[in-house]
Amino acid sequence: MDKKKIILIAILVVVAAIIAYFLFFKKQPPRAIVETEPVELGRITNSVTATGTIEPVTEVEVGTQVSGKIDKIYVDYNAVVKKGQLLAELDRSTLTTSLSAAKTDYSTAVTEYQYYEKVYNRNKTLHDKNLISDSEFEEVEYQYVRAKNAVTKSKFEVDRATTNLGYATITSPINGVVLSVEVEEGQTVTASMTTPTLFIIAENLVDMQVVANIDEADIGDVKQGQKVEFTVDAYPNDRFEGVIRQVRLEPTTTSNVVTYEVIVDAKNPDLKLKPGLTANISIYTMDKDSIVTIPNKALRFQMEESLLPPGMKTIPLSQDELQGGPTVWVITSDSLAEQRVIKTGVTNGSRTEVISGLNVGEHLIVSSIEVSEMASPQKGPESNNPFMPKRPNKRK
Repeated sequence: MDKKKIILIAILVVVAAIIAYFLFFKKQPPRAIVETEPVELGRITNSVTATGTIEPVTEVEVGTQVSGKIDKIYVDYNAVVKKGQLLAELDRSTLTTSLSAAKTDYSTAVTEYQYYEKVYNRNKTLHDKNLISDSEFEEVEYQYVRAKNAVTKSKFEVDRATTNLGYATITSPINGVVLSVEVEEGQTVTASMTTPTLFIIAENLVDMQVVANIDEADIGDVKQGQKVEFTVDAYPNDRFEGVIRQVRLEPTTTSNVVTYEVIVDAKNPDLKLKPGLTANISIYTMDKDSIVTIPNKALRFQMEESLLPPGMKTIPLSQDELQGGPTVWVITSDSLAEQRVIKTGVTNGSRTEVISGLNVGEHLIVSSIEVSEMASPQKGPESNNPFMPKRPNKRK
């Protein structure tokens, strides 16, 4: 082989090596895309969760102030009663006997009083004429006053016996529904230090309340008038609403856990809520609707020029402008990102309210991702545009 052919072959080998290097070995520059999310109107809430018990707003325990045997019961569970309606009667025989004895004692006391009154008047006349001694008159006067007091005492006993006889008739103190009947006919009840309970009556089951226990760590955010939503296991698909009526200051300590009672008013027009049901409540300590919101990750995004799509330009703020508050990066066109200072409001940890600085519909950069040439985006109009805003519910 002559020298010219050798040189030609060497040149071809070098050219082929250079082409192979650029085609197969030289690392391609990285390709980057930015993920965006829109500025939109939304709702931001913060809530405190707890459990509570459904109770009637007004619940009365009806008892008896006298001892005796239950002679007759006129109502049963769930009975609707009116104020003054007869609920039960006690056996009256003992109470009637006591009243008769008191009246007899009263009559005897009146007779004695009348006798000593005559004696007193007669002896007073004699005493005024100095016909009897002072000691004799004082004895008569003493008997007279004693007889008078005995009449008063006997009258009180008659009144007491009459009142006790009236207590044998048990009536409803309110309009309501009988929740519980605690006694049976023929049962003897004893009223001594405490009043025995015969019936429990709820005044109104249309207006109910939830008594909830709030942990000490959350009670600082709970205020009167806040909105409450809750569910009960009996109706898992229904959500009930209420309003906090009272935050009680008395603490309760159980196993070193301090809680406070919160009373929630709840309407019950369908009578689904029954006394004693367990309620899982959410207290909205903060609730703002129809406000401009952005994702919190837009506030955390830090721009890196090396992770920008080819041809994309940025307009950063000066150091003085950065002191004006939190900043975000706004996509103003397909090839331009602008850093902007905004004024923020409330947040729930995932989204933040924007008071000023942004408009609904603008798109913010929330992340920048480097992708390899091999992992090129799927075919389609979005895959060719790294600045295209992220579609809702679509994974990148």
